[in-house]
Amino acid sequence: MALVQPIRTAVIPVAGKGTRLLPATKSHPKEMLPVGTKPVVQYVVEEVQSAGAGQVLFVTGRQKSAIEDHFDADPELDRAVREGPRPELLDELQFESEEVFYIRQSTPTGLANAVGRAKGFLRDGESFIVALGDTIIWSERGPSSLLRRMVAAHAEANAAATIAVEEVSEEDIQKYGIVEPEGDGGADVFRIASLVEKPSPLRAPSRLAIASRYIFSHQIFPAIERTAPDASGETQLTDAISVLVKQGLPVVGVRLADDEARYDIGSFESYFRAFVDFSLRDERYGYTLRQYLTRALG
Repeated sequence: MALVQPIRTAVIPVAGKGTRLLPATKSHPKEMLPVGTKPVVQYVVEEVQSAGAGQVLFVTGRQKSAIEDHFDADPELDRAVREGPRPELLDELQFESEEVFYIRQSTPTGLANAVGRAKGFLRDGESFIVALGDTIIWSERGPSSLLRRMVAAHAEANAAATIAVEEVSEEDIQKYGIVEPEGDGGADVFRIASLVEKPSPLRAPSRLAIASRYIFSHQIFPAIERTAPDASGETQLTDAISVLVKQGLPVVGVRLADDEARYDIGSFESYFRAFVDFSLRDERYGYTLRQYLTRALG
């Protein structure tokens, strides 16, 4: 089997308002809400870097400066930790990187518009990862298991787009972009026949929802330019990917594995679930938290 080269660049859109998480997000980015011992977006950065994407481009918006501060080097903090009672905490600050960059989307006009802003940052013909900054992918095998499979599938199919998908319940269909697989759709990797943004359950072509991770070739940029805004004035990424499908270009779906879970931090219910799950898995605090919950619920 030929060696698959990692993709060097990941684009992480973080310009959304987070209105469903008010008042917690009034002055604090939802991507910076803590899940266990880390903010949401740190999990995302660690995931893409573990998959080989050493260069990260954030597409930011208003009131997102906390993200830039979090990933900026802080020599004074490093020195205080090194000289303090727990110098081992320095290991927890290794997410800081010089290969983190920022571009602005002051007025959010859709995910496709956010992705399109990365065009001038990339090399000609370069494929790149898109990982939504408010969604964590967890796996027992490590943070990059899904992305590594996607990179391999993208290279093998010479795809214009490769999309992570997971099966959702019928009542959740209308919350997501839904894909129609070619054939019976039973394979772990398959070609996509069509996509539709947030359909009703009766009109949905399947229950396979787009799961917040993508790989795109340079062909996505002219597709975005050809995509009209929807009724709300936003340009949907699902619609831009549909342009690629209609052009006959290969668009591939990759299913989440049984040991992988997606945490979409889009509401308080999903946020609370994520915080509990990650806290219970914590090597240091998980055991005592389980004891506490047993007593509290007992």
